[in-house]
Amino acid sequence: MTTGHRITIEASDARVRVVHGGQVLAESDRALVLRETGCPARYYVPPRDVRLDLLTPSETHTYCPFKGTASYWSLPDAADLVWAYPEPKPDVAAIKDHLCFYEVEVGR
Repeated sequence: MTTGHRITIEASDARVRVVHGGQVLAESDRALVLRETGCPARYYVPPRDVRLDLLTPSETHTYCPFKGTASYWSLPDAADLVWAYPEPKPDVAAIKDHLCFYEVEVGR
């Protein structure tokens, strides 16, 4: 990590739900919450709690020097709505193959 940059990952104690266009895309009590310096908290959901059948792989890939290369998935009306790190850097290995969405509902 760069000096002053920090990433923590822990099991979330909240229920995470992702809804798009009135359709539930994910719902989980097993999400991980990733907190990163300068970024909002992000919830990474295990694939078994995501409606993968609704998502289409995208050609988009982005690189983060702290997490690695992200792959994206889309819906017909929402490009690159979700991403994951198939081969994350060792410091964030816990998020491997978990999916992250831009908009989530978090409850207790």
